[in-house]
Amino acid sequence: MKPKVHEHQKITRVSKRIVLFLILISNSLIAQVQFEAKVSKNSLGLNERLRVDFTMNADGDNFVPPNFESSGFRVVAGPSQSVSQSWINGKSSFNKSYIYILLPTQKGTLTLKQASIEINGQIYKTSPVKITVTNAVEIPKDPNEAPAISADDNIYLVADISKSNPYINEPITVVYKLYFSYNIGISNWRELNKPKYNDFWSQNIDIKQLVAQDGTFKGERYRYVVLRKTVLYPQKSGKLEIEPLSLDIDCQVPTNRRNFWGQPLMTQDNKRVSAGSKVINVRALPEKGKPEDFSGAVGKFDFKVKPSKTVLKNGESLDLDISVVGTGNLKLFTLPKPVVPSALEMYDPVHDENVSTPLTGMTGRISDKYTIIPQFKGSYQIKPMRFSYFDLSSYSYKTITSQPITINVLDGPSAANSGKTNPNEVAKTKLEVAKSFAYIKQKTSLQSKQKDDFLGSGLFYSLVFLPFLAIPLLIVGKRRKEASDNDVIGNKIKKSNALAKKYLGDAKKHIGNKELFYIALEKAMHNFLKAKLRIETSDMSKEKITELLLSRKANTETVSDFIHLTENCELARYAFASESSIQNDYDKAVMIISELEKQLK
Repeated sequence: MKPKVHEHQKITRVSKRIVLFLILISNSLIAQVQFEAKVSKNSLGLNERLRVDFTMNADGDNFVPPNFESSGFRVVAGPSQSVSQSWINGKSSFNKSYIYILLPTQKGTLTLKQASIEINGQIYKTSPVKITVTNAVEIPKDPNEAPAISADDNIYLVADISKSNPYINEPITVVYKLYFSYNIGISNWRELNKPKYNDFWSQNIDIKQLVAQDGTFKGERYRYVVLRKTVLYPQKSGKLEIEPLSLDIDCQVPTNRRNFWGQPLMTQDNKRVSAGSKVINVRALPEKGKPEDFSGAVGKFDFKVKPSKTVLKNGESLDLDISVVGTGNLKLFTLPKPVVPSALEMYDPVHDENVSTPLTGMTGRISDKYTIIPQFKGSYQIKPMRFSYFDLSSYSYKTITSQPITINVLDGPSAANSGKTNPNEVAKTKLEVAKSFAYIKQKTSLQSKQKDDFLGSGLFYSLVFLPFLAIPLLIVGKRRKEASDNDVIGNKIKKSNALAKKYLGDAKKHIGNKELFYIALEKAMHNFLKAKLRIETSDMSKEKITELLLSRKANTETVSDFIHLTENCELARYAFASESSIQNDYDKAVMIISELEKQLK
């Protein structure tokens, strides 16, 4: 019987080992790491919210959520964390979650991409989750949780326009105001659509700080903030549309539930608002009484023509400054050009603008400075100059005429020698000629009377065929000249390129003079844009420049640097700047222009 007992003990030991092995396997399965994404629903309406829990049964680090925006969702809350740990019958359990509340931004079958986390040195990822988003649905509300008021009836975006029927180039202002009830709190907003001002010259006015103010809307008291201020100058007549500004707004609204002190509890809400498109009926300037030399100036101006000097010596030059000062479309018209006698050599002008744009419209001074060098001594007159503008206070045309300017040149060659004959000088010349024949040559140089016949010589045939050979060259040259003359855009680009190089050179010369340096640098950058983007000064808004540069494959950082530097040129003229900072701005301009030359396509 003893051998049987020994056999039974062996079986018992084997059984224990099997049980222990099964327990170890089960424990290893229990300890297996789990990381998954759980959603509150797999189908929802466009106006419903989705809760996503990224849960794990072991603590981890370096959690990376999916890109919700590329998946078609916007995060309205989160991430928040939830951690729980418990012991049951000596066994521990651990759970940790990252929680997001999402709002869909589009309809269709959307896919939440993978999230990742590092646990015990190993990377784990969730599986993608498909979500079906349908049209907006009616959401049943718990009366205890429902908002006491609706955001739909208490938030409005309004575009206040100063005038709906201006003349061409008469300034109007658009002020965007966000009105909201005293019971609502605004936590955040995002621009969905920016306003577009086609056929307008536009200038945005910076708002340094958003401040809530008391106001009235639809006969009731509201709070409001001013989000945008823009000055517009219409560039053509007719009905012009201003495309709307649209916002996505996060807000807090009160519910019917109240706290211990009786105050209503707040809940998160969201609303999308639009200012709506606006139509401006622009009037053409009247034809009656319009001067022939009218160049488009609209506003209230003063016109001056001032020479730096009127008495000169031979070799000296003078500067003729032609300026317009006042309020109106200063950057949108050209100044008249002086007419000077042929004895005065006049060079291309240097244009200068010192213009600011407050909410009332452009104000300041523009000028053209001509350098004039007399060629002969004498007295010369610069004819009176006329400047015409449309006066917005009287709605009529006004013309200002300058006084004639007399220039006296004291010495130098006389222009009379080329026109009138002096009798004394003629007699003197005859005497000198007679003296020249008083001497007869003592030696002669004889030549043979027999000469080669010209007819049939090489020179004869050369002269015969030369005109025929020149005809193709003349035709090609004429065609090239006609093509060059007709290429208005190409000529403008060449001129702008040349001006950009000229003003960049002027900026380098004036590094020691802050104001002249920044004026030249700003002109260099503007002419560079004219050449590369084929736009006029009137189209050079910050948004337009950025849009065009990016559309031509320019680097985003380089575009940002260019915009920042152009804005800095205006401010730096009136602020303190050391020579090193001026040199730094010049080096930066050269580098930015060089980079854009490479990047633009």
